[in-house]
Amino acid sequence: MRINNFFLLKNKHQHPFHLVNSSLWPISLSFSLLNFFLILIAYFNYFALASITWDLVFISWTIYSPIFYFLIFFFFFTQWMLDIIRESTFEGYHTFAVQIGLYYGMILFIISEIMFFFSFFWAFFHTSLSPNIYIGYIWPPLYINILDPFSLPLWNTVILLSSGVTITYAHKSILVGDRYTSLDGLIWTILYGIIFTFIQGYEYCFSSYSINDGIFGSLFFLLTGFHGIHVLIGTLFLIVCFFRQLEYHFTRQHHLGLEVSILYWHMVDLIWLFLFVCVYL
Repeated sequence: MRINNFFLLKNKHQHPFHLVNSSLWPISLSFSLLNFFLILIAYFNYFALASITWDLVFISWTIYSPIFYFLIFFFFFTQWMLDIIRESTFEGYHTFAVQIGLYYGMILFIISEIMFFFSFFWAFFHTSLSPNIYIGYIWPPLYINILDPFSLPLWNTVILLSSGVTITYAHKSILVGDRYTSLDGLIWTILYGIIFTFIQGYEYCFSSYSINDGIFGSLFFLLTGFHGIHVLIGTLFLIVCFFRQLEYHFTRQHHLGLEVSILYWHMVDLIWLFLFVCVYL
């Protein structure tokens, strides 16, 4: 019996790939995200829905329900991430072959994000290069007071470019085995991401136009808003990497989580540069 168990165990590890166990987190995360967006759409249209199907008491409750569903989504997302960290760091399932697959998977995901922004830029250039009669054949449309690109947008550009330098500095520090310097680089990058988000929110609050102001307002807030969401996601990735580095999870040879987070952050930097030149300037 012991010999059979030995051969079974040996055959189990004859390949370098990770056959993941069954998990409820992916499907739970999907349904929680679906519920979050459905409730969010209902929240944005609660006056219209109230006149059709809902009563006022239920409408007043839905004002706060998107936060509740987001917390559920965040819980499932955290549990799934903890499982991945456990499998990679403590159980050793992320072999070199698995890391290569995850790395190229992240590159494909980044390419899909670039295509996502490409569709918005396509709409922007289609409208701005050939404005039609509905907006007066001019771009930006009449009565739209655009923001000064050399004020807050320029400061945000400098901040985001500086964050690209600090995160590269943190990466190089890990490659040479300097743990404390890599922590400093991560802290500065996280701070830059938070400052960028606050400046973007301040710009939204004092903008002279909104998302309802025609095609210009819709495209502007779609482009900058979705980019801001990506900055928030990238900042969360780096915060997780910071705490993992505090717990000695990363080494010179094994730091894939940080490496893909850096790739994602550089993608955010490049998209903002293109957005600043094309939309603001």
